[in-house]
Amino acid sequence: MTSEQQGRAAAAAFRAEHHLGFQPLGDLVALIERATPHDVTILDATPDEHGLTMRDPVRGVAFIGIARTRNPMRQRSTLAHELAHVVFDDWDGTPSLTSRSPQEVRADAFARHLLVPLQGVAELLGDRDSVAARDLSTVVQSFLVSPAMAAIALQSCGYIDESTKHEWMTLSTLHLATRFGWSDQYASLQNDADRLRSPQRLLARAINGYGEGVISAQAIATLRGISLEAATDELSAAGIIPRTPRPPWLSAADLPMVSVDLSDLDDEPPEGTTA
Repeated sequence: MTSEQQGRAAAAAFRAEHHLGFQPLGDLVALIERATPHDVTILDATPDEHGLTMRDPVRGVAFIGIARTRNPMRQRSTLAHELAHVVFDDWDGTPSLTSRSPQEVRADAFARHLLVPLQGVAELLGDRDSVAARDLSTVVQSFLVSPAMAAIALQSCGYIDESTKHEWMTLSTLHLATRFGWSDQYASLQNDADRLRSPQRLLARAINGYGEGVISAQAIATLRGISLEAATDELSAAGIIPRTPRPPWLSAADLPMVSVDLSDLDDEPPEGTTA
């Protein structure tokens, strides 16, 4: 199988395993954390860094970090791309993967077929002889993918030719959203993609520790990337108040019997002895 075929097959298997059908995927971060044992975080990164994945070889659990950005479609494709490296267990010790290595081509294919499956596009658009830019916009808005990724899917489904695909791949999501009236939704997607986000399981454990009085509110604030005041207010509003540890108390009856020899404290020497 080619890298493209491997990526497509793995994406189909992932959807089937987790009962995702062919419908668009909503919150991809929540989906991965719910369906797999892996952790995902959205963090600050340099403009040239989009995503990275680290693996704990002992537990077999991966930690996927994705950069916050004003480009939500790219963020979703980056996350799906990094998930592919986890699915394919790309931990061969290679220092760095080149931009078009077989692993990267395979990860790109996995991301594309996971986010916008061809059968899902066919079910969305139905049987028709031709499509227009409005249909491209519908695919982009529905599956939350870039126009480039949507155009590749449309060409693979036979809706457009190679020339139209290349033409539509140059369009931006902002252009389609503005032209076809869903710029408000796109602005909301941008805001969501540009926020820090902590791994859900890690944050849940930390908040539980806060409630037990063993983790500070500052630790929660640092994990969330927010101020101490904001973290404290949020926890308080949610009714999560740290429990004050109480030392155990024992009654006199609970104390063990102790035998004490006080003979050494006597002033007089015992009988039969001399001073």
